[in-house]
Amino acid sequence: MADPMRIRATMQGDKVLVRVLMSHEMETGQRKDSAGNIVPAHFIQSVTAVHSGKTVLTAEWGPAVSKNPFLQFQFAGGKSGETVQIIWTDNKGDKRTDEAKISS
Repeated sequence: MADPMRIRATMQGDKVLVRVLMSHEMETGQRKDSAGNIVPAHFIQSVTAVHSGKTVLTAEWGPAVSKNPFLQFQFAGGKSGETVQIIWTDNKGDKRTDEAKISS
């Protein structure tokens, strides 16, 4: 399992600003190792953000996203003290879920 995501969710006026740093190798499937063998593709395919049981963001990614990707987005309707949950799934079926409380 990958390392925990680093998530910050803060109130910015009437919106919630969410910043997420994900730990993932994000292999494209085009790189070769020292023996000349192709390193298999291994990358995050989908990212979902959930607040109060409602999906506030969905993203479909491919192998072009860099290693340890950073994601930033805003949504309306959140309040200080509530939680935001981030879920990613990669092309090998690995899944990671982490959450953070919204701060003011």
